[in-house]
Amino acid sequence: MIPLYDAASKIAALSPDQRFGQVIGVRGALIEVDGLAGAARIGSRVAIGDGGATIQAEVIGIDRNLAQCLPFGDLQGILAGARVDLRAGQFVIHPSNGWLGRIVDGLGRPIDSLGALPQGGDGRAIRATPLPAAARGRVGERLDTGVRALDIFAPLCRGQRLGLFAGSGVGKSVLLSMLARWTRCDVIVIGLVGERGREVQEFVQDDLGAEGLARSVVVVATSDEPALMRRQAAWTTLAVAEHFRDAGLNVLCLMDSVTRFAMAQREIGLASGEPPATKGYPPTVFAELPRLLERAGPGLAGQGSITGLFTVLVDGDDHNEPIADAVRGILDGHVVITRAIAERGRYPAIDVLRSVSRTLPDAHDAHENRLRMAARGVLSTYNDMQEIIRLGAYKTGSNPEVDRAIRLAPQIETLLGQGKQDHGSLADSFARLAAILETDVANAI
Repeated sequence: MIPLYDAASKIAALSPDQRFGQVIGVRGALIEVDGLAGAARIGSRVAIGDGGATIQAEVIGIDRNLAQCLPFGDLQGILAGARVDLRAGQFVIHPSNGWLGRIVDGLGRPIDSLGALPQGGDGRAIRATPLPAAARGRVGERLDTGVRALDIFAPLCRGQRLGLFAGSGVGKSVLLSMLARWTRCDVIVIGLVGERGREVQEFVQDDLGAEGLARSVVVVATSDEPALMRRQAAWTTLAVAEHFRDAGLNVLCLMDSVTRFAMAQREIGLASGEPPATKGYPPTVFAELPRLLERAGPGLAGQGSITGLFTVLVDGDDHNEPIADAVRGILDGHVVITRAIAERGRYPAIDVLRSVSRTLPDAHDAHENRLRMAARGVLSTYNDMQEIIRLGAYKTGSNPEVDRAIRLAPQIETLLGQGKQDHGSLADSFARLAAILETDVANAI
């Protein structure tokens, strides 16, 4: 028997409009439905089909008396005149602790062949609004990520949102897996949005591992799935993270990638008739990005936090392309991963001179900041002169600062290089950096 309070909440959630219409046209991925005028709203759910298998879809636009819908699945088999039932409300999921260790799709349905998911009590809207800015807590203490380049030059704090900006094939997914294994947190929520299908199991089994998966929820929408499902996967990732945050836990939210979320939103916007703007992206893309990314961060008083790490796939290695530029302005820091450093064989290929954490300088103490700035100075000097040095045009002794950079830069580069299994620590990273810098000073004296 359903308890009275549960029955009352379910009845209250029902829409008074129980309407159905019919398919009158399909244009590409866009389905036109007649008969839902006055009832269908933007974001409403519909089910298309007669009796047997149905296709879930969402209303993304309204043109006169027609509802424009995009499907969450394959359009094959849709008939002209097929029945379209308007469902109550928007998509809601019911996360619980039983979701830990599970892999779900963009609608919160299990795809790991481990049976049904245990459902939590209160439903949570997949597309939620960010917390009020004035009521939020502040960013918390510094986290030890185990990645020396980040811990020294772009530290991550609890509740911070950091972007990993990289072209294709330069190691951002490997860096993400290192952060998933080593960053201290209570729960990990991972969103793989638009990823290659074969990489999902590799990430879960090899990079995350059994121990990591046991404290994680993985949300997957591969590149072959419809745009609506890819967009929904990003929203679901944040909705699951918000559930654990509201339970007082500190959540690490990893999303790969925000760019593919933006591409999915571009497909949806163009299908609904929006005009293309910057590089073909319609205006709604730049409106949806902050609504998604602002959901991460510190919670309200008594809640936990969502520390967000979001990858951005830069188009053509152009770090100033529209999505990268927009995301960089929203997040609390950006880590730039460059192909040139990867080609030199130093991984993770983080360009520390172009990477910024907006928690600095407060994240480090005075001694650590002195070491960081000294190391940046050495690397900056070497970077300015490296072409002349490699050509052999620089004469030793011409400039003491350049001489020092030539001595120290290779040692700092060696310190920043790490393999997938090479776990660094904050204390050790700064101790080794101090040894490099102070030994050189002692030798100079």
